[in-house]
Amino acid sequence: MDLAVAILLVLLNLASWCTCSDSRLLVKMTLVPSASRIGGFCLDGSLPAYHLHRGFGAGARNWLLQFEGGGWCNDIQSCLERAQTRRGSTLYMNRLEDFNGILSNNASLNPDFYNWNRVKLRYCDGGSFSGDAKFDNGTSVLYFRGKKIWEAIILDLLPKGLMHARKALLSGCSAGGLSSFLHCENFARILPRNTSVKCLSDAGFFMDERDVTLNHTMRNFFENLVSLQGIEENLNKNCTSFLNNPKLCMFPQYFLKYITTPLFILNTAYDVYQFHHALVPPSADTSGHWNRCKLSIASCDTRQLDILQDFRQDMLVALLSSRIYSRRGGMFINSCFAHCQSESQDTWFARDSPQIHSKTIAEAVGDCIVHCIGFLTGKDIDGKTEIFTSFVARILEIP
Repeated sequence: MDLAVAILLVLLNLASWCTCSDSRLLVKMTLVPSASRIGGFCLDGSLPAYHLHRGFGAGARNWLLQFEGGGWCNDIQSCLERAQTRRGSTLYMNRLEDFNGILSNNASLNPDFYNWNRVKLRYCDGGSFSGDAKFDNGTSVLYFRGKKIWEAIILDLLPKGLMHARKALLSGCSAGGLSSFLHCENFARILPRNTSVKCLSDAGFFMDERDVTLNHTMRNFFENLVSLQGIEENLNKNCTSFLNNPKLCMFPQYFLKYITTPLFILNTAYDVYQFHHALVPPSADTSGHWNRCKLSIASCDTRQLDILQDFRQDMLVALLSSRIYSRRGGMFINSCFAHCQSESQDTWFARDSPQIHSKTIAEAVGDCIVHCIGFLTGKDIDGKTEIFTSFVARILEIP
């Protein structure tokens, strides 16, 4: 009897696994051969790529472009190592990509974007799609051509229907979320004036914050990144002409006020990546005092909790001061210890997804990006401004 029960359990597990596998949306990779004409190469010189799943029905003329995330490389050695992985070369990437969360084609899992044309831009330059330089010492060659990759993919998508888009959303997660900040205005300029263009940054609000030893770890990292990859010329000109240190314009808090395109910011106030790499990087905790706290918030002592609370407060102040110049957008800032919430079904739209005032992330983004069309395109119609302003105020009441 025990053997029979065991076999039955195995069969049930297999059946469950098969059901889940069959429901996955795997989208094939599309290489961009034309990118070579403008020098749009991955770190190792391979061609860039994207994954496109066509929209249908009412969403057939709507487009969602999602920048892939994956950190950065800011020195030759780390970039050489990265060039031999999927983060620096399409040669090492899976040819099929799993679309879920904001990229899902299931209306019950992604109610506002399921039938749009959805594109995932593969990340292989290590500079948030923003560099324009080349390293060649006679032995090794590295291409820092993120901006050219971005341009090449757009040029490839325009004749495939992007040029006729009715609505277009530029999004991204982590380093891709930073990319959506950096390219938001450019994306709006590329598309026809009658296209409703908006941007969404998920976990891309990287802070210029001192670490626990009062060193500028993240600032130094970004400064080296900007210098190595030739990014400075591609940063927001209003920002770079205003700051004494133009490289700081890699941080959204310094250039966000110059973005006029409607923008939605999705971030946690306790962003776990910044907690581990900016606030308490390994260089600032050589004794491992923070190890247990990093693993579980319940293990943090009183002083550590105070430091985390201060970081949260600094992020909120930076977000609000950056966005006070414009009402053309929204925010969903929760208090989860997480990083990236739009690409995972659990956090994007599920029964136990994070909520603020009974709104999931997907619902909040949909309300602002899709349904507040009048206000977000600058047309104050039927009291949309009051509704939208009220909505933003509720979302910012963080537990």
